[in-house]
Amino acid sequence: MRRTLIILLCGLFVIRPALALDEFTISDIRVEGLQRISEGTVFNYLPLDAGDVLTAAKGRQALRALFRTGFFSSVDLGRQDTILVINVAERPAIARISLTGNKAIKDDAMFPVLADIGLAEGEVYQPQSLDRIKQELVKQYFSQGRYAVTVDSRVTPLDRNRVQISIIIKEGDTAEVKHINIVGNTLYTDKEIREEFESSIPPFWKFWAKDDQYSREKLSGDLEKIRSYYQDRGYIDANVESTQVSISPNNRDIYITANVIEGEQYSIEKTQITGDLVIDEATLRRLIITQENDIFSRKKMEQSVENITALLANIGYAFANVNPIPQIDRDNRLVTINYFIDPGKRVYVRQITFVGNSGTKDEVLRREMRQFEGAWFSQAAIDRSRIRMQRLTYFESVNVETPAVPGTDDQIDVVITVKERAAGSFSIGLGFSQIQGLIASLSVQQDNFLGSGKRVGFSVSHSSIINSINVSYENPYWTEDGVSRGFFLRFQEFDQAGANISTFTSTEAAVGMSMGIPLTEVSFVRAGLGIRSTDLNIGSFVRELEFLDPDDASNTLCNDINGNDTCPETYFIPRPFDPLSQSLDHNGNGQLEDSERDFDSIDLTASWSRDTRNHFLNPTRGSSQRLSLEASLPGSTRSFYKLFYKYSKFVPIWANLVVSFHGEVGYGDSYDNYDKTSLAQPFDTTPPVGFDRACLDEEVIALDTGLPFFEQFYGGGVRDIRGFEDNTLGPKDLNCRAVGGDFKVSGGIEIAIPTPFTSGGGSRIALFADIGNVYENFSAFDAKLFRASAGISVTWQAPIGPIIINYAFPLREFNGDRTESLQFSFGTSF
Repeated sequence: MRRTLIILLCGLFVIRPALALDEFTISDIRVEGLQRISEGTVFNYLPLDAGDVLTAAKGRQALRALFRTGFFSSVDLGRQDTILVINVAERPAIARISLTGNKAIKDDAMFPVLADIGLAEGEVYQPQSLDRIKQELVKQYFSQGRYAVTVDSRVTPLDRNRVQISIIIKEGDTAEVKHINIVGNTLYTDKEIREEFESSIPPFWKFWAKDDQYSREKLSGDLEKIRSYYQDRGYIDANVESTQVSISPNNRDIYITANVIEGEQYSIEKTQITGDLVIDEATLRRLIITQENDIFSRKKMEQSVENITALLANIGYAFANVNPIPQIDRDNRLVTINYFIDPGKRVYVRQITFVGNSGTKDEVLRREMRQFEGAWFSQAAIDRSRIRMQRLTYFESVNVETPAVPGTDDQIDVVITVKERAAGSFSIGLGFSQIQGLIASLSVQQDNFLGSGKRVGFSVSHSSIINSINVSYENPYWTEDGVSRGFFLRFQEFDQAGANISTFTSTEAAVGMSMGIPLTEVSFVRAGLGIRSTDLNIGSFVRELEFLDPDDASNTLCNDINGNDTCPETYFIPRPFDPLSQSLDHNGNGQLEDSERDFDSIDLTASWSRDTRNHFLNPTRGSSQRLSLEASLPGSTRSFYKLFYKYSKFVPIWANLVVSFHGEVGYGDSYDNYDKTSLAQPFDTTPPVGFDRACLDEEVIALDTGLPFFEQFYGGGVRDIRGFEDNTLGPKDLNCRAVGGDFKVSGGIEIAIPTPFTSGGGSRIALFADIGNVYENFSAFDAKLFRASAGISVTWQAPIGPIIINYAFPLREFNGDRTESLQFSFGTSF
């Protein structure tokens, strides 16, 4: 009896497969087995509803619809009386995705690819998606030349119907190009054709280079360069007929063979300009560099197109299209080039927006703009605006986009995206240089104070030869026209002897202001006015001379010209054989009085500069020049002037190499009567018989005249004529110590080479050659006394300051020159 009751109850609640049941009218639908997915989502995909008649065909259709969603691993249809019961088993959700072993393709680039294929955290896990991911990743790595790559996956079940997917990648090494063979070339050698290839076999010493790493993109580009090489030389029909790429069994070595068809050489018969000529034809023809009877050149044709397009873009035709149509006469091997111009509509700028300047006000960027809202679009103005913003020290990068305004054909927006760098710094640090030794510094600098573009700074520095305190402020846009105004306050104690200069120390305090006026986009005039007080500690310190009689009239050290007793307890006297301290004994009494060692001056500075460099730290083209004047005005203790001119030129040459030339000329003199009225007596510089002086006799001076010695020029050092110790070149005293000079000439050449392992703009390697010297005055100039050196220099703009390492050797040196092969400095800018 009990067994019969159980069978009846089970039969009452049994759910039979819908396809095995007779047709019935659905009174309700119930979904069982759901965990994360809602019933509403199922009903949205289900092609059945209450009141429908369930047939076998409709049941199959419902099953296909639910399986097609990818949400379920199994779906069953059953009934309970007139209720349709849908039993489902959900696929697990992806809880986590981990990537290991991927270095060539970073996670940030990998996860969007996974998401596009349907593999993302929170999505439903589908095994077929994982297979597609493996195939796609292998394809991506193959395109990079990594043919030894392996991609494995592991699916780990978690609680609550979730899984963790681990993708393990073994990238392997990039296949290297071992040989490139060009077949069919009779006019040019393999070496000539391969000169500009991206794929090449670097020399053994260039161990960091990746030119030999194979990728399909590089190969496609190199094949196009073969065609361009021939077409630039008139061979219009030149083509790469076929290419064979062979790979070694270990998937490490690549061998490339390209079969070339050269064809015949063509000349230009004539050029035509057709279309809508919004600019007169004579002007356009001046931009075309393909001339009649010249050998056809694809490069020149494309450059002509760029010239015309650039001109049109500068007057508002942002979407101009210049299409060169070569008409080929194969019988006579002649080409007629028709430049068809479609300028489109003239476009103006609707609005300019800035993105990424979270710490910088919009007005700081807008004042650098040379493209204005509501004006005709100008590509030249856009490019100039970008360069001006790149030259600001508080932006790491500047990108400009010009999207068209939707719904219009004559308007665009300008969107400028900047990436800010830290414009302010607070640092307490140490540095070291060969000339200063250990340097301790405290610095607070803000180049973009409160996002206004104003510069505010405070620094304290201490080393074995210099102690300084500097406070500065500058507003680069004191007026809307770009007139700048700044103020500075400086206190400095400087041990000249520690800097390889004749033995004296100086204490200086200065305060002043400056203003600058832009003349053009690239040239500026600046002027400044300041007050400075300089105290010199020079000569030999002498206590009361007990061995001299103050009453002795012949004692000139204690009596002035009137016979008055002036013998002090302590005082300074000129150091023996020192032309600097001797020049300060203006009254000739053998003492260096306070009035002879203290100098107050009213300083006037003026400068003109022109800078067309394309980058502040590592320029690759352009030039920089600066002409400056420093003068002490009447009313100063000494009246003098200094003129200085500096020029540098950067020219890109070949394979990312940049050659630069630089030169400096400095001259100074006094314009007061100090030398004429001075009673200081020069020393006799003639060396005693048998005495072998450790420096050139021609450079030894007897008495300093002209420009005050504490304002003179010096030569040699890490940033000057390298290979010689800092400040050791030029005029000497009788002890062969450098004393500086009134006239300086120096110059040099550098070849900057690509920096291994880095792609940023903060490092630089250069081969260099320097030449120059310092002279007592202009009349003492003698090119035969030039010093010269050559070597290699490494510069890195590190957070602690510029790090400079030079290895140099002298090419031209003289007796007594102090040379050094290895020079370095970091953490300061002395």
